Amino acid sequence: MTRWLDRCCTGIEALIAAALAVMVVLVFGNVVLRYGFNSGITVSEEISRWLFIWMTFLGAVVALKEHGHLGVDMVVQKLPPIGKKICLAVGHAVMLYIVWLLLQGSIAQARINWDVTAPVTGASMAIVYAAGIVFSVLAGLILALDLLRLLTGRIADHELVMVQESEEAVQLQQILGSQDAKEPGARP
Repeated sequence: MTRWLDRCCTGIEALIAAALAVMVVLVFGNVVLRYGFNSGITVSEEISRWLFIWMTFLGAVVALKEHGHLGVDMVVQKLPPIGKKICLAVGHAVMLYIVWLLLQGSIAQARINWDVTAPVTGASMAIVYAAGIVFSVLAGLILALDLLRLLTGRIADHELVMVQESEEAVQLQQILGSQDAKEPGARP
């Protein structure tokens, strides 16, 4: 299942890159056409907004899988392993509940907006709320698998804190870790 999730996240990353490329072309093309030729791409703003929404939700799935979300881990870091496990289990249970609520709300909004059409493209506005549905399903799966790993004892102690204090701290740890590996008398 983990390999499937890894492949899924790789595909999601490719989709995000493609969406970003389309957004750049649409917005830049629209600016050039508007200022240079007094015309524009009619659907540019609408499609760009939808792509941005989808990129945000899909990016959150990838960040969740890679445990890349920022958080405050100052208190949890000080706890013994059993305390960290309890905090992780409670946190994942709460997140699963929130994802369930988001799924219910997204499905309800998609149903309500199924027949509502966008002003320019004429496409169903349910496209916007489908991003919440996709996120909820994938995030729920990732959280459930992490919780299962915790409950079956297949999670290492260094994985018990699944948030990062700051991006700078992560980068510093990566740099220090690579320097330690290069030194001849480095610690294992």
